[in-house]
Amino acid sequence: MKTITHWIDGKPVEGTSGRFGPVYNPATGAQEKQVAFAAVDEVDAAVASAKAAFESWGESSLAKRTAVLFKYRELLDAHRDEIAELITAEHGKVHSDALGEVARGMEIVELACGISVQLKGELSTQVSTRVDVASIRQPLGVVAGITPFNFPAMVPMWMFPLAIACGNTFVLKPSEKDPSASFRLAELASEAGLPDGVLNVVQGDKTAVDRILEHPDIEAVSFVGSTPIAKYIQLKAVEHGKRVQALGGAKNHMLVLPDADLDHAADQAINAAYGSAGERCMAVSVVVAVGDTGDELVGKIAERAKNLRIGPGDDPASEMGPLITREHRDKVASYVASAAEQGADVVVDGTGFSVDGHEDGFFLGVSLLDRVPLTADAYRDEIFGPVLCVVRAETYEEAIKLINDSRWGNGTAIFTRDGGAARRFQMEVKAGMVGVNVPIPVPVGYHSFGGWKDSLFGDLHVYGNDGIAFYTQGKVITTRWPDPADAGGINLGFPSNS
Repeated sequence: MKTITHWIDGKPVEGTSGRFGPVYNPATGAQEKQVAFAAVDEVDAAVASAKAAFESWGESSLAKRTAVLFKYRELLDAHRDEIAELITAEHGKVHSDALGEVARGMEIVELACGISVQLKGELSTQVSTRVDVASIRQPLGVVAGITPFNFPAMVPMWMFPLAIACGNTFVLKPSEKDPSASFRLAELASEAGLPDGVLNVVQGDKTAVDRILEHPDIEAVSFVGSTPIAKYIQLKAVEHGKRVQALGGAKNHMLVLPDADLDHAADQAINAAYGSAGERCMAVSVVVAVGDTGDELVGKIAERAKNLRIGPGDDPASEMGPLITREHRDKVASYVASAAEQGADVVVDGTGFSVDGHEDGFFLGVSLLDRVPLTADAYRDEIFGPVLCVVRAETYEEAIKLINDSRWGNGTAIFTRDGGAARRFQMEVKAGMVGVNVPIPVPVGYHSFGGWKDSLFGDLHVYGNDGIAFYTQGKVITTRWPDPADAGGINLGFPSNS
C-alpha cells in the first residue's frame, strides 16, 4: 500500500512515528493509501528547515522570488489535470470541479507573481525640515498553514504562495483525509526552483497541529476548517504569541425576492447547494423564499434535483461525487431524518441512494427540505453535505432579520431584478461576502476571502491585501540628512514638525 510521506527540506521524508491514517477512495469505499502521521520531532525538523531557509530567502530579491513563482505557475498549469486526478481520487469530487479548484488556487499564485507592486511601500518627503518618512513591509519569518479536506489544493494555495512571495518560509499541515495534492504542490515548487526549506509539508493529526501552535519559532498560523476548531486554533495560537487567521464554518443563506427570475434562481440554488456534494464552506445551505415565491421555487428546485447525475468523480457523466468518508455521509443523512421529525417537509430524500457497482462508496443523494423550522438541527447546524433547506419569509425585513440572526456570517446572496433592493441588502446583511444574483461569491484573488461573526477568528481575511498584511509586518523609517552647514545644538524638548 502506498504511503504518503512528509516533504521537509526539499525532499520526501519517511515518517518515524509509527502512526498512520487511512486514505480512502470515496467512490469505492476502499482504503488505497495510508498517510504517515508526524511526531513532534518531525514537525520540529520542518520548522528548523524553514527557519534556516529564512535567513537567505527573507533577504532574497523580489526578482528572484517572482521568477520562481512565475515558473511555479507554469508547472501548475502543465500539471493541472494530474493534480485534479489526485483530488478526485482522495476527495471524491468530480474531475471538472477539481480542475476548477486548481484554477482558483492558481489565481493566488498569479497574485503572488505581482508581489513587487504590493510591497513597494510609501514615502513622504519633507515632513519636517529635511526629514523624510518611509513605510515598508517585511516578512515575519516562519509561518504555518493548517488546511481542510474539502479543497486540498486550493486552500493551501490561498496561503503559501503569498507567504513565500512576501519573504517568509512555510510549514503546511494539510488534511490527513486527502494529503496527496499538497505533497505534489510542494514537489512542483521545488522543481520551479524554490530553495530547500522554504516550503515544507508535514502530514498528521492533532499532534502535529498542537506542535505547530506551540512552536516558538512559528510566527503566524493560518487555518480553514470548522468553527469549533477555528476557535481552538485562535485561542491556542494567541496563547503562544502568534498571529492567527482562522476561518470557521458557515450557514450561507440565499434570499430570493418575488421579482427574481425563478428559473435562474433554481439553477443557481442547485449549483451552489449540491456542487462538490455540498462540502464547501461557501455552499448555499438555506434558501429564503420571500412572499409567494416559495411553492413555485421549491417545485423548480425539486425538479432539477431529481435529475442530477451522481456517480464516481472520474466518470465524465457524473455531476456530483461521493462524500469524503462513510462516517460523514451517515452524519449528513441523519439530518434529513431529524428534520422530518422536527417539522420540516422532506421534498426530496437522498438518504437511500447508492450507485450500481459502487455500493460500498460513500454516496448520498441530494435532499431538499421545505418549511424548515428555525429550531430544527438541519437549520441550526452546519451540515456540510448535499442537503438544502428552504425557509419562508413574508417580507424582505423578516428575511434580512432571519439571516442576520444566524451565528455565522461567511457568505450570502440575493436574487432580484431590483437594484435598490440589492443595494440595500448588500449594505444591511451581516456577512463578509455578498453575491447579487451570484450564489457563491468567492472573491477573485486580488480581493480577500473571509466572513464575519463565527465564521472568522482573527482580524484579517485570507489572500488579497489582507493576506499580504497578515504575512508581513510594517516598519516606519524617519530619516534626516542635515546640511553640513547647520549647527543643530542640544534641544531636550519634544520633537515637533516645523
